[in-house]
Amino acid sequence: MTSIKDNIASIEVQISQACKNANRLTNEVILLAVSKTKPIDLIEQAYLAGQREFGESYVQESVEKIAKLTHLTDICWHFIGPIQSNKTRQIAENFSWVHSVDRIKIAKRLDGHRYGQDTPLSICLQVNISGETSKSGVTIEQLPELINFVENCENLKLRGLMAIPEKNAPAQAFSQMYKLFLALQEQHPDVDTLSMGMSADLEAAITAGSTMVRVGSAIFGQREYK
Repeated sequence: MTSIKDNIASIEVQISQACKNANRLTNEVILLAVSKTKPIDLIEQAYLAGQREFGESYVQESVEKIAKLTHLTDICWHFIGPIQSNKTRQIAENFSWVHSVDRIKIAKRLDGHRYGQDTPLSICLQVNISGETSKSGVTIEQLPELINFVENCENLKLRGLMAIPEKNAPAQAFSQMYKLFLALQEQHPDVDTLSMGMSADLEAAITAGSTMVRVGSAIFGQREYK
């Protein structure tokens, strides 16, 4: 049985090879370990293996984990799941990043609840690039208005875009996201993150220009569904 340390090393090799194939530097892509539904001891194992960026989707579960892992002082928590209005306070108060902002109402609430903290909340805007009705995300047409709103929030920092293309999505979906990312960078030079790609489509995402890939089961094993 492979260890979590071995799994992380294997994913890092995949990332390195994908970057090499795409003529990119390995350090251009960050590995985000998706730890939702996974117990604290597995997160600690990943941390001891050198992993620092962790992604969670369930608010109550993640807040409990974060409270129990405060001794890991340099761990960075990313919220990557759909956001309910009544959960924005907990998200704003406990996370460093939110990848799934897809409407002004949520951005406004996160901004308000982040007030008084030492650092702004890093924000990625989720784009529904495949137009799936079952998925969250702003449309391309709605994106400029959301960008403008977040840019004017005192307690939010716009870092980039996030997408979950449909399963077996054509390469065009990834390249379209990269074009949106480049256009955003032209207007907002501080933008540095394109959160795109998971275990199954990691290579395609990196080839297209992703700067952060979200990997869960390949690190921690199959997750328990809620």
